[in-house]
Amino acid sequence: MAIFLPERTASAIDTLTPRQIVAELDKYVVGQAKAKRAVAIAIRNRIRRQRLPSDMAEEVTPKNILMIGPTGVGKTEIARRLARLAQSPFIKVEASKFTEVGYVGRDVESMVRDLVELAVDMVRAEKAEEVRDKARRAAEERLLDLLLPSVRPPVGADDTVAHEHASRTRERMREQLKEGRLDDRVVELDVRDTAMPSFEVIAGTSVEEIGINLKDMMGNMFQGRTKTRRLRVPEALENLVAEEQAKLVDMESVSRTATQRVEQSGIIFIDEIDKIASRDSMSGGGHGPDVSREGVQRDILPIVEGTTVNTKHGMVKTDHILFIAAGAFHVSKPSDLIPELQGRFPIRVELEPLTRDDFVRILTEPRNALVKQYMALLGTEDLTLTFTPDAIERIADFAARVNEINENIGARRLHTVMERLLDEVSFEAPDLGRQSLSIDEAYVDRMLADIVRNEDLSRYIL
Repeated sequence: MAIFLPERTASAIDTLTPRQIVAELDKYVVGQAKAKRAVAIAIRNRIRRQRLPSDMAEEVTPKNILMIGPTGVGKTEIARRLARLAQSPFIKVEASKFTEVGYVGRDVESMVRDLVELAVDMVRAEKAEEVRDKARRAAEERLLDLLLPSVRPPVGADDTVAHEHASRTRERMREQLKEGRLDDRVVELDVRDTAMPSFEVIAGTSVEEIGINLKDMMGNMFQGRTKTRRLRVPEALENLVAEEQAKLVDMESVSRTATQRVEQSGIIFIDEIDKIASRDSMSGGGHGPDVSREGVQRDILPIVEGTTVNTKHGMVKTDHILFIAAGAFHVSKPSDLIPELQGRFPIRVELEPLTRDDFVRILTEPRNALVKQYMALLGTEDLTLTFTPDAIERIADFAARVNEINENIGARRLHTVMERLLDEVSFEAPDLGRQSLSIDEAYVDRMLADIVRNEDLSRYIL
C-alpha cells in the first residue's frame, strides 16, 4: 500500500476541469481515453458536490466505476494517478482476498480501516512538515545539551562571567553543528523502543484483522520503553527532530482530519472483482465455491452502498467514498455479479488491449517511461545510455509478439523484455567507466531474437 502525498494545493485541484484532469493522466498513462474520461468526471462531480448546499450535498452520492479490461492495460495506474492528483487517500485491495463472514480470511470492513490508517499517516506527515522548523530548533537545543553537558562553575566564580562564557561556547558549538563540523561526533541518546512483540495467528486470522485492535493495545504498553544508543550527530539530530515533531502534532486533530478526508475524498480500488462473480449466478444451484463468492459480494455491498465502519480513530461513513472496481472478466461477466452490487457501479468503461504502437508510446512518452528510467538508473554509474528509434520499435515488436504467443499481460511484458535486453549492461555498468552506449536495432536483435523465436524458451524467460 502506498501513501500519495499531494502534488497540488487544494485550491488548484478545485479549478481542474475534466479535460485538464485527463491531460494530467495522459502524462503517465497511454491511451484508455474512455476510462480517463470517466474518472475525470467522477472527480469533477466531487468538486461540484462541495459547492452545493449541505442538505443537497448529502444526497449526492459518488457514481462508482467498473473498469473492464485485461491485465496490464492501465486500470490500477489510472486510479493511483487520479488519487495523487486529487490528494485523496487511496488504497488498492484484491476482492479475492476477502471471504464471507464466518470464514477464515479478511473481513471487508478492513479495507475502510486500512484506508483510514493511510489517511492518518498522510495527515500526520503534512502536520509534521508544518512544524518541522520549530521541531528542528528544539532538537538542536537538546543536542547541544548532550554535546555540552552543564558544568558546575568553581566555588567563588563570578556567575555572570561563567554564564557568558557558557553562552559563547554554546553559540560556537551551534555554528559548528549547522556547518556540519560535528558530524563525526557520537552522542548517547535514549531512543524509544519501537520493537513490537510477535503476534501469533489465531484460528487463521491475524491479530490485525480482529475487531478490537489488540495489536494497538499491546503497542501502547511498549510505547514508553526506551533504550540508550550511540549515534552520530546527524542521525541523533533526525531522531530528536522526529521526537519533537511527535510532541507538536496534535493526534486528535490528525484523526479528525483524516476521517473527514476519507469520508469526503477517499478512493478504494477493488481489483479482481471478477474473481468473486458467480459464474452461473442465475442457476440457483446454491452449492460449491459460488456460494462463498456471492457471500463476499453481499458483504461488500453495504460498504459500497454506504454504511458506518468502526475504526480506532472513530466511526467512518462510507457514503461518499469513491469505489473503482476492476476485473478482466475473461470467464465471468459483469452481469454475473449480484444485481444489487451491479447497481452500485453505474459507470462501466471497457479498456482496450494494448497494441504494438501503444508499446512504442509507453516506452517513450510518459514522464515515468521505462526508457527514461533505465537511462537515469545507469546514468548513476556514469554510463550515458541512449536508444535509437528503431530499437524502440523493435522492443515493442518483441513485447507484442510474446504477448501473442504466451499469456497477454499487457504493458507488464515490457518490464521483462527490458530487463532481459539490458541484463549485460546493468551487470557490467560499474566496471565500464565513464562512456556512452547506444542501444540500436542490431543490439536488440542480438539480445532478444533467439529467445522470442524459441516459443518454449520465451515462456520461461519473457
